[in-house]
Amino acid sequence: MVMMKDVGVALRKITDSTVKREELFITSKLWNAHHHPDDVRPALLRTLQELQLDYLDLYLIHWPMGYVNSKDFLKEHQEGTVQHSDDHYTDTWRAMEALVEEGLVREIGLSNFNSKQILEVLAVAKIEPSVLQIESHPYFPQHELINFCKRHGIVVTAYSPLGSRESRSRKPDVPSLLEDSRVVTIAEKHNKTTAQVLIRFHIQRGVVVIPKSATPSRIRENSQVFHWQLTDDDMEVLGNFESTWRIIWYDRDKKHPYYPFHEPF
Repeated sequence: MVMMKDVGVALRKITDSTVKREELFITSKLWNAHHHPDDVRPALLRTLQELQLDYLDLYLIHWPMGYVNSKDFLKEHQEGTVQHSDDHYTDTWRAMEALVEEGLVREIGLSNFNSKQILEVLAVAKIEPSVLQIESHPYFPQHELINFCKRHGIVVTAYSPLGSRESRSRKPDVPSLLEDSRVVTIAEKHNKTTAQVLIRFHIQRGVVVIPKSATPSRIRENSQVFHWQLTDDDMEVLGNFESTWRIIWYDRDKKHPYYPFHEPF
């Protein structure tokens, strides 16, 4: 597992020799155990220290659910015995805004929030969320939530765009998106990989996409998605699969009062 400190070492090396800091766009997230307003700034400062940075380009509230920030949090997290807190995400948001005002963060946003929760944040925001990061792919396209965000000027970022075959949250009955015959047919028509097709799908619907891979050859392939296009028919097929599967459920938090996935979108 790559630790944040390792990323910081790598960032320092490349910014000392290869690229300028302002040429990089670096995002991190506020974890659930740090939702109390008094915990938000210290959590960011630890992240900046480990990444060897002076500021982040984007900082997201990872989930709307808060946890009690105990000394044994890591152990409790591993054992699944984390205690829920009643810290409300609108209070957390106000603390996030203070980070922007201090110059420690350029933009702030949300992750895994539903439309009702976003509206609650917008109602109190001095600085509106610039980004919402959500799971999205042809098995779970999230059309309604994406259209909602576009109406409110919020950029959507799609995680798990390839179907997250390795995710521990994945249900056993969810098929492999990369091997779905409809995706394979489109990929063969364009002489592309199925991953490239799935990434291009989001680009053409105006969604930022963040595919994940640890394989250098696949990382290179996944970036080769800008000089060709899917047809309107391709987009129609990919955006209208009859089956709908969410992969990232976070089942253990279903009883949390701020669990986001009870709402339709």
